[in-house]
Amino acid sequence: MKQEVLHYYKQLVQDRIDVFQDMISGLTVDAQNDAKGSAGDKHETALSMMHLEQEKLNHKLKEILEQKAVLDKIEASNKHQKVALGSLVQANGMLLFISSALPKITVDSKTIFALSPQSPLGSKLMGNSIGFEFDMNGKPYQIESVE
Repeated sequence: MKQEVLHYYKQLVQDRIDVFQDMISGLTVDAQNDAKGSAGDKHETALSMMHLEQEKLNHKLKEILEQKAVLDKIEASNKHQKVALGSLVQANGMLLFISSALPKITVDSKTIFALSPQSPLGSKLMGNSIGFEFDMNGKPYQIESVE
């Protein structure tokens, strides 16, 4: 199951990388075309807006590339006794994939939540094993399985 989850998240992140690279490339082409045929204040404003948009997209792309780097570190075949990067943890009936903060997905009709080891819940789980109990926002949790 963990291999399917990792593969799904890697594909999701790669698709997002492709989309952002296409958008950045499109803006670059638009800016070059605009530079050839325009002059004056209106042109400068449009160019400036495109540049700002490109900076935003580059920032988002950098974040996604960092998520990809985290996923690339995970070896899905590793079995964990304690929660670590790459663990698939079941706690309170929820499946949690310790990797990077990513959207929830459904694999084999099971909902998986990806969370960062630095997140509040992730940091509580890290280094603990089956049976570990803790409270989070007044709600009790127990680790039921670690894969």
